[in-house]
Amino acid sequence: MAEWLRIFKEQLIHTPLIQWLGVFFGVAEVLLARYNKVALYPCGIISILITMFVLYEAGLYAEILLNIYYLVMSVYGWYYWLRKGSSEKVLITTCSMSDWLIVAGLLLLGTPFLYQILIHYTDSTVPLWDTAVSVTAWAGMWLLAKRKIENWLLLNISNALAIPLYVHKNLMLYAILTLFLFIVAIFGYLAWKRKISSQIMQPQ
Repeated sequence: MAEWLRIFKEQLIHTPLIQWLGVFFGVAEVLLARYNKVALYPCGIISILITMFVLYEAGLYAEILLNIYYLVMSVYGWYYWLRKGSSEKVLITTCSMSDWLIVAGLLLLGTPFLYQILIHYTDSTVPLWDTAVSVTAWAGMWLLAKRKIENWLLLNISNALAIPLYVHKNLMLYAILTLFLFIVAIFGYLAWKRKISSQIMQPQ
């Protein structure tokens, strides 16, 4: 325990300011998503751009590809949420069968695709684990963009896999951040569930 605390303290001391900014906007994004605010997207985009710079500096080029996907989905989600203007907002809904088929496609096609990239073009020591974290996040981000409540479930599967991965890599700060995101996602799911109930009660 003492050794874990020492490593965590050292990471805090030596973490560059730009990484703190990336974490700040990442936390802001998930909190805004928890309260169903479209401002989650500009905060997310800022966080993604900072993270891509940090990953480039660290030479983690495969992870940059994942963040490019996040960037595209964030821009799409921002547009999708606002496309009807303030008079006709996009409602929170549950996944249809076609939505689940797309999720299944993302998982079944994304897993071998990313895994092959990691084993052939990077020096990743945990390619399958890293792939599992990433593809579930891909699916979750797509559902978030479509304003589907199940996005929280997919994102939390990704978070649950990512926490021990970060601990394994001695990235204690990011493990704690991801644990925070995991907890927020639980409350986000419950809040969106209440929102769906209120939408049903409202007259059309």
